[in-house]
Amino acid sequence: MAITYNNLYMDVRQRLRAAGVEAATLEARELVCYGVGKTRQELVRDGQLYVPKEAEEQVASLVQRHLAGEPVAYLIGEWEFYGLPLDISEHVLIPRPDTEVLAEEAINFVKKQSECRVLDLCAGSGCVGLAVAAQSHNARVVLGELSEGALRICRQNIRRNGLSGQVVPLAMDVMAGPPPRLGEFDCVVSNPPYIPHDDIDGLDVSVKDYEPHMALDGGQDGLDFYRAICNDWRSVMHPGTRLLFEVGIGQADDVLRIMRSVGFGDIEVRPDPAGIPRVVTGILYDHI
Repeated sequence: MAITYNNLYMDVRQRLRAAGVEAATLEARELVCYGVGKTRQELVRDGQLYVPKEAEEQVASLVQRHLAGEPVAYLIGEWEFYGLPLDISEHVLIPRPDTEVLAEEAINFVKKQSECRVLDLCAGSGCVGLAVAAQSHNARVVLGELSEGALRICRQNIRRNGLSGQVVPLAMDVMAGPPPRLGEFDCVVSNPPYIPHDDIDGLDVSVKDYEPHMALDGGQDGLDFYRAICNDWRSVMHPGTRLLFEVGIGQADDVLRIMRSVGFGDIEVRPDPAGIPRVVTGILYDHI
């Protein structure tokens, strides 16, 4: 039986809602648009037209895969963060609304500077550094990332958003310390791996079976990368450099203490939209 684009979208939304998907409206729209090969505007425009059978079957396959656990962003190969369209692959974490708090805090700091050199460590898709560059034309951003697959996505996203004049990706291993001749930065921002190693198997299927464990595993207590950045990367900072971290649930106090122990002051904690302490930020007072 033939079905219109409007009815296809509504049927998919209903299936996702029945399965308990919180963002059913958004995810239904993205799956249908990708499956039928239309933009959001074209989907609305053609709402009363009938869907070709092969397109309907493609959407049904995508919905089935999603309900089995595969995230929408990996199915369609892109996602939006802070208003920016981003390429996404299995090599990077999917940008989440919680991380927009980290980007917002960095943007607020950078905009107050005349010029600002920014380092985004564990950059993944580059979402945070790219948001800072897009919102702050005085920023020059380096995306530091170890995974070659993630660096490839960074390069694609730099080009996609027209930010080649402000942003460069570089291979960096946080646990090995800064590469030579990197220079100093006025702002260092990081959403590092922070899931305790033994907790990964208990994560939701959509995370543990699809997102890269390299970007999740923060060591035995989840704090390895915070310690490494605070202790081993101070050579790329100067007095007055602002360091901003995203943290996991229950980690804010531990990260605050790590930062304070190595010379950071004016430390503040910012909540995410759910009220969970999500960002810890401070200024370096004492140089090594």
